[in-house]
Amino acid sequence: MKSFLITGDRSSSGKTSITLGISAVLAREYKVQPFKVAMDYIDPSYLTGVTGRMCRNLDSYVMSEEQLRASYDNARADADIAVIEGVRGLYEGSEALSDKGSTAEVAKMLDQNVIMVLNARSITRSAAAIVKGFCDFDPAIKIKGVILNQIISDKHKEKASIAIEHSTGIPVIGAIPRNEEMGLTMRHLGLIPYLEGKGDAEFLKRVNKVADIVEKNTDMDALLSIAGEIPAPSEKPEIFRAKSDGCDLKVGVAVDEAFNFYYNDIFDILPSLGAEVIKFSPIHDRLPDADGYIFGGGYPEIFAKELEANDRMREAVREISRNGTPIYAECGGLIYLTENIILKEGWEGRTADESYELAGVFKGKTRMPTKRVIGYVDGVSDSRSPMGAGSFSGHEFHHSDVILSDDTHYSYRLSRGNGIRDGLDGAVSHNTLASYTHLHPVASYGMFRNFTEKMRSQ
Repeated sequence: MKSFLITGDRSSSGKTSITLGISAVLAREYKVQPFKVAMDYIDPSYLTGVTGRMCRNLDSYVMSEEQLRASYDNARADADIAVIEGVRGLYEGSEALSDKGSTAEVAKMLDQNVIMVLNARSITRSAAAIVKGFCDFDPAIKIKGVILNQIISDKHKEKASIAIEHSTGIPVIGAIPRNEEMGLTMRHLGLIPYLEGKGDAEFLKRVNKVADIVEKNTDMDALLSIAGEIPAPSEKPEIFRAKSDGCDLKVGVAVDEAFNFYYNDIFDILPSLGAEVIKFSPIHDRLPDADGYIFGGGYPEIFAKELEANDRMREAVREISRNGTPIYAECGGLIYLTENIILKEGWEGRTADESYELAGVFKGKTRMPTKRVIGYVDGVSDSRSPMGAGSFSGHEFHHSDVILSDDTHYSYRLSRGNGIRDGLDGAVSHNTLASYTHLHPVASYGMFRNFTEKMRSQ
């Protein structure tokens, strides 16, 4: 099979839209398995939507090389092409003097041929200097092609292409014109998730337009010719192998417009631990019967009115928590488990503060918006957590403030990151744990195993 990685020279390079377009075009003819470098949910939702295959996250800060390769091999097993979208600029990571957590580190771990998206707005010959600098900075990175973005004319394209190819020997395989239709609708935490937008004809029209523009202005044959050839995996990685005696548990996972921030490996990891996944909607459904429940991240603030209206769901969640049924919640899930959310005047056009009732598992409230928090998390968990005791790494990304009662027990102590307050995270009530920390299910496999064992013990 073929595999390649698309990176950018910076965050504003246009890499996301171009990767989306390339993936959509290739998926018309091939089975395309998408991947996204780093802990992110929105870009993967688009790549999942246009390819029909669940995008997986590859993050070398939270994952070891063995874990990262296991996720990669498991997802691409029956694909024709693997497409990996990088994060930010090629060399941006968690540290100034190492590759830790960067696209470059993932590229080297998986021995990928790299396509570089370069924002060429207002530059021509300088584009060659940028590409040459990226190549020389780390010769172990195999940059095999360049796609120019923000091109305004044929002359602009020609000058930049000639300069790059003459100075580096690397072919320019695409030149995307400056076009407002390459942009996608934004929100306070980034793009609107694909799941939320897919019912909107105008939204789908914009996604298809991006694909059409990329196809028209990219040499797809040249791209495939410089993609790396890699052998298909010979067997399923061990942590993804199903239990020989099948699933003896059922775990309810909240998936709808409000809750859809999941690292998709979780839908393979849980069955490998003997837990059948039952998806449900806190907006539209009644709570299904299960041995445990997971509420992922998302945008509960956007759907606060609808969540409040489903009072049967809120009451049921409160009751099962009090009865000791294991519940794990991340970020948006944490918000949902507080007593209420206050959306401030001026946010999203509000003329006054608005308050909505939520599940009320924890005594406390959520306020929004507040200062945006984003970054990696390192910490340790104590034995009161249904996820078990031990160390972990994850990510936090939110625009809210959760204020819980003073008697709240926090199972997470963070050495890096903010958490709910003052480096404390992972609020616990009975067998319910809720945190701002997002965990990758492969990197934190042991914690999800502990969660399923807690389900069995109840």
